[in-house]
Amino acid sequence: MNERVSDSAGVTPMMAQYLEIKSAHPDCLLFYRMGDFYELFFEDAEVASRALGITLTRRGRHLGDDIPMCGVPVHAAGDYLERLIRQGHRVAVCEQVEDPAEARRRGSKAVVRREVVRLVTAGTLTEDTLLDARRHNYLAAVARVRAADELAVAWADISTGDLGVTRTEADALATELARLEPREILVADSLLSEPSLRSALDAAGAVITPLPPSHFDSTAGDRRLRETFAVRTLDAYGEFGRAETAALGALLGYITVTQAGSLPALRPPVREHRGDTMLIDAATRANLELEKTLHGERRGSLLATIDRTVTGAGGRLLAERLSSPLTDPARIGDRLDAVGYLLELRDQRRRLREMLAGVPDLERALARLTVGRGGPRDLAAIRDGLTQARDLAGILAGEPGLLAMPAEIAAVREAASRDDGGLAAALRAALADELPLLARDGGFVRPGHSGELDDQRRLRDDSRKVIAGLQARYAEQTGLRSLKVRHNNVLGYFVELPAQHAERLMSPPNDAVFFHRQTLANAMRFSTAELAELEAKIAASAGRAVAIELEVFGQLVERVREAAGLITSVARALATLDVYAALAELAEEAEYVRPKVDDSLAFRIVRGRHPVVEQALRRSGEGGFIPNDCDLTADDPDDGGGGRRLWLLTGPNMAGKSTFLRQNALIAILAQAGSYVPAAAAHIGIVDRLFSRVGAADDLARGRSTFMVEMVETATILHQAGPRSLVILDEIGRGTATFDGLSIAWASIEHLHEVNRCRALFATHFHELTALAERLPQLFNATMRVKEWQGEVVFLHEVTPGAADRSYGIQVARLAGLPAAVVARAGEVLKALEQDERSTGPRNIADDLPLFAAARPHNPLATARDGSAIERRLAEILPDELTPREALEVLYELKALVADG
Repeated sequence: MNERVSDSAGVTPMMAQYLEIKSAHPDCLLFYRMGDFYELFFEDAEVASRALGITLTRRGRHLGDDIPMCGVPVHAAGDYLERLIRQGHRVAVCEQVEDPAEARRRGSKAVVRREVVRLVTAGTLTEDTLLDARRHNYLAAVARVRAADELAVAWADISTGDLGVTRTEADALATELARLEPREILVADSLLSEPSLRSALDAAGAVITPLPPSHFDSTAGDRRLRETFAVRTLDAYGEFGRAETAALGALLGYITVTQAGSLPALRPPVREHRGDTMLIDAATRANLELEKTLHGERRGSLLATIDRTVTGAGGRLLAERLSSPLTDPARIGDRLDAVGYLLELRDQRRRLREMLAGVPDLERALARLTVGRGGPRDLAAIRDGLTQARDLAGILAGEPGLLAMPAEIAAVREAASRDDGGLAAALRAALADELPLLARDGGFVRPGHSGELDDQRRLRDDSRKVIAGLQARYAEQTGLRSLKVRHNNVLGYFVELPAQHAERLMSPPNDAVFFHRQTLANAMRFSTAELAELEAKIAASAGRAVAIELEVFGQLVERVREAAGLITSVARALATLDVYAALAELAEEAEYVRPKVDDSLAFRIVRGRHPVVEQALRRSGEGGFIPNDCDLTADDPDDGGGGRRLWLLTGPNMAGKSTFLRQNALIAILAQAGSYVPAAAAHIGIVDRLFSRVGAADDLARGRSTFMVEMVETATILHQAGPRSLVILDEIGRGTATFDGLSIAWASIEHLHEVNRCRALFATHFHELTALAERLPQLFNATMRVKEWQGEVVFLHEVTPGAADRSYGIQVARLAGLPAAVVARAGEVLKALEQDERSTGPRNIADDLPLFAAARPHNPLATARDGSAIERRLAEILPDELTPREALEVLYELKALVADG
């Protein structure tokens, strides 16, 4: 069917169809299917051509104007979709839902029916090409019910089926969103006018999708949830507040709309309680580089450093656990038991990891099948995953070791070995060994599965033999050896022979069998009734074969849908096993130890190490990491004991203060995530909130200087930290005048000690603060060890009790490569400043010191009053100003002086 844009000012039927569909999706770029291309028109075409860097053309006219147009090939649409989504666009995919032949039967001007089959947004992706296999792709919804004074966040990953919700507070919204890192956030447009909520939403860095407030109705949300999960009440899943129900309802409604009515296989909602996990705000996550570095890269982060998982699902689960460390010692202990079990069973772990490496991503295959975007390879992934799960369960059950199997491993084994009702066997029987990407390509059903399909295939596949036999018979019958039976998409099958022999077919008796079809320059084409009948049978058999295969595919998908709960359970078990085996592998490889985690206020690390820095040193071959102890264990804060829960750390830059601060925070995160830790021993009382103020950066987008950002983050800590919190602070007050900064740091330490009463590490260059240890009983002075040798400073990277006497800033400046004249001048200024500080009265230092440009480099020999002739001569020499020849002459001169002396 030839569909085209009109060359006149009128509206063609095709353009009328396009405009109608576009009017229903005004906020989306419309991918309008035309044959092998998705076409975009008007403003959509202009936007897409700029975003994708593709050519913008013009074809036809509409209302007197040329129509802008561009297109992308269907087979490469995934790459273009990814680029558009990453730039924040939404795309409506409009497919042909009718065979063009059917449209032709309705009349010459009939247009092929088209419908939008999905809306592609940042939070609703399912294709592997658009997703990171090791990262969740969350869609979040934020709902507020003013009457109940409730605020909630719900989230879903439709590519894996995860669904969760939690109640939060306005000041904690940014923390929740930082934990989830959603790609897209749904919110009532009325909430965007509230500055505090808008600030938290903007800070998440996700695409914000405003919806009418009616989408967040809690009553409608409750009804939608019950319908989705086919239950009469939600009590089995938890007691949901109105805001939580509203957020979940908006989420499900949006997913249904974007998937054109096909809801993926979502698990029942998990209600998370505030306090179940360690709260880590966005600034702390960024400072500690948990899942990505400050440059936005995964490499160099804590997650990349510890990740030894071999499956995508395992990688996602590890990231999930690292972003949400637990606060329940019993659950943490269960996880550590599982890691320890697999750590001991080295051979079993090796076999498990080898098998896990071949396990497909069951969650994402299931999601694609349930929303109608799956193919034969996704069915094969379900088949292989279920089969391998039972094999893995067999390995776990077959280990006769002396260790008792932990509850976590036993649960994994039970889930992996569940009876699938013959699903895997049915898929093995139905699917061929080699599978196409798309079901419509056919050829994926195993021979012997369907007798009717086998018959149609034989007719289709034997057509070449039949055609070859027919050609031989026609050639013998006519005596024309040059006669050939050929095929093209326009004429179908036809008889072709050179033009000089055509007359014989048009003469009796051949003219009764052959009838003319087409004349070419050097050949003529004919057909026969027998050939036309055979062509109809072949075409019908090919079409019928594909139709039968699609029927089989639909039946298999339906069986998978019915087993969605089991498949999800198996997939989660395999991911969990991968995480435990990976953490055991890490513990053995990197010599990590099991931490003791309990409800106390202990924080005692023996020979702790920074996991990222340690691994980087190993890769570079620059030597081993210097471990350090840290003991923030305090007595009961209510009994007036003299614990040392607040450390004041002094020492020069480059000595390792920031590394020491970060490593202790990372050890706490690893321990509560259920991992072994880089230390010789560790005892950690549950940390409910972790705060970090390390490093300096401005926030120009919101008009904040580096110092303002520092003060905002410090204010957050001082307002929110409690006795169970862990706080690490670095260089508070250094962004302003000396006395202002010292005063702020001084008052902050007092507040942490007396009001917050938390476990804290406070690094500073203000040595005056060390005097606070005399009157704050739980403040402990520690310093980074350094040594000086012939004017050079050597950093030992060791933490010892005591206080630094100075910061060695000039020595660090020398190491950084500052010009020698600048370093020398800085030394003179420092000496004068120190003398001024010790003097009884103020004096103008600038008057006493000449500009460094006018001063000669310092030479101790030049100050000698009664030196020898050699010393006097040396004092006169300026080595930097000598040419090589002059230097040689001076050397001979000095040698002569030595000989004379």
